[in-house]
Amino acid sequence: MKLMRLGPAGHEKPAVRVDEKTYVDVSDITPDFDERFFAGGGMLGLAAVVAGRVAAGAVHPFGDLRIGAPIARPHQILCIGLNYSDHAAESGMPVPDEPILFTKSPNTLVGPNDDVRMPRGATKLDWEVELGIVIGTRTSYLDSPEQARDHIAGYVVANDVSERAFQIERGGQWSKGKSAETFNPTGPWLATPDELDDVMNLGMWLDVNGERRQTGTTSTMVFDPWFIVRYLSQFLVLEPGDLINTGTPPGVGLGMTPPTYLQVGDVMRLGIDGLGEQQQTVISPR
Repeated sequence: MKLMRLGPAGHEKPAVRVDEKTYVDVSDITPDFDERFFAGGGMLGLAAVVAGRVAAGAVHPFGDLRIGAPIARPHQILCIGLNYSDHAAESGMPVPDEPILFTKSPNTLVGPNDDVRMPRGATKLDWEVELGIVIGTRTSYLDSPEQARDHIAGYVVANDVSERAFQIERGGQWSKGKSAETFNPTGPWLATPDELDDVMNLGMWLDVNGERRQTGTTSTMVFDPWFIVRYLSQFLVLEPGDLINTGTPPGVGLGMTPPTYLQVGDVMRLGIDGLGEQQQTVISPR
C-alpha cells in the first residue's frame, strides 16, 4: 500500500493511493496515520478494505488537492549522519564506525511540495535527499537487524534540509542547523515494505533549478535500515509513527567546489525509486 494524507495543512485526511490519478478515502477507518493508528494495528486489514473499495469503484481523483506528509506529526525525527561513504568523503570526514545520531524537531515535518522557508540569518542553506524509515510498532532492545524488519511500517522520501552555518559554525550539536520550520519535507506517500522489491537498491536524485546535483543509490549506504533500527533500539525507545532519516548520497551544496547554497526562489526537485517525487521552492524568512 501507499499511504497518503491529503488536504489543507493541519486538516489532512488519510488516503491510500491507487494510481497516478486516484485514491481511496479511508478517513472513516482512521482519523489519521499517526501513532495511535500504527500502535493499534491499523495496517492490519486496511489492504483488504482498500481493494474492496477499488473493486466497487469508490475511488476519487487527486485533482488539485494538496499532498501532506504521509504521517502525522511524529513523536520524534531521528537522523543518521554520514551514512554514505562517498558523502562522507565529500564532507571531508571519515566513514563512521557506528551510526552518527542527531535529531530534528518534529515540527519540521511538511508536505512534499510545500515551500521551504529560509531561516533568519541563514547563509548556507543546503539540500539532502534521503530514504526515511517509519516505525510501525514500539521498539526497544531488538536482538538482531532481522528482527527490525517487523518493526518498520514503511519507507518515504525525505529532504533533510540543513543550514550549514548554524550546523557547523555555531557550536554545539547539529540539531540547530536541522530544525528550522519546514526543514523536513516528506512524502508524497509511505510505501509499505512489500511495495519495494529491494530497499537496498533504490535510485535517488535531486535537482536544483533543473540542474542535477545528487545522484545515488541506497546500495552504497554504510548502515542499512534494519541495522539502523536495531542499533537505535539499544539507546532509546522508538515509538509507532517515528521517522528516521537515513543519510544522503553525494552532491550536497557543502561538498561542491566552491560550496554552493540555496537562495530565495530556488526550486528543489527530488525523488527515490518507488517512493515518488517532491518539489519545493525556497521562500523568504519571516
